[in-house]
Amino acid sequence: MDLEALEREAAVNDGSAKRRQIMDGARQVFLSAGFDGASMNDIARAAGVSKGTLYAYFNSKEELFEAIIRGEYAQSAERICTFRREGDARDMLRDFGVRLISKMSEPTTRALARVVIAAAEKFPNIGRAFYEAGPLYGATRLAAELESLQKSGALKVPDSERAAWQFVDLCQSYVYKRLLFGVVDSISREDIEASVEAGVDVFMKAYGV
Repeated sequence: MDLEALEREAAVNDGSAKRRQIMDGARQVFLSAGFDGASMNDIARAAGVSKGTLYAYFNSKEELFEAIIRGEYAQSAERICTFRREGDARDMLRDFGVRLISKMSEPTTRALARVVIAAAEKFPNIGRAFYEAGPLYGATRLAAELESLQKSGALKVPDSERAAWQFVDLCQSYVYKRLLFGVVDSISREDIEASVEAGVDVFMKAYGV
């Protein structure tokens, strides 16, 4: 058995520890160099593994970057998409909106979004992975919650999916977009809360009972 075959067999038997090590190193490289600027040599060096070991786990940097997105970004989306049961619909929306925009505003999260935006035209599967693991997942979960509130009579939402996307856009407003595109370096908790509160006001005027 040649060296490459041995490394692939080791990858199968190793479990998640080495894979996590590689993904941690790769994340650092992607966020600092961008997708196009990252190389498998750089990633192997940052992860502290041989290039052969790296290829035993991932066939390309596209596959590796997509794994980071679908794994770690999806975990963040799952943690955010828990909905407050105390209080009314307004309380639930406010709590969800603040947690969502706070997470989106974190330096690592917005840096990842910028890398994806830059790579998506050439590698649409990367853009699709980001969309499905984050925005689509969140909107789908929120739509289900809005549907429950519709059935209980707390909201009047004829199209819960459309309403979910509208709410997320309302919360982002110009506060997050300015941050994403580098107009400002940071946004305060107060700015986030004010943006979300304004979004909730508009949403409730459209869909409240």
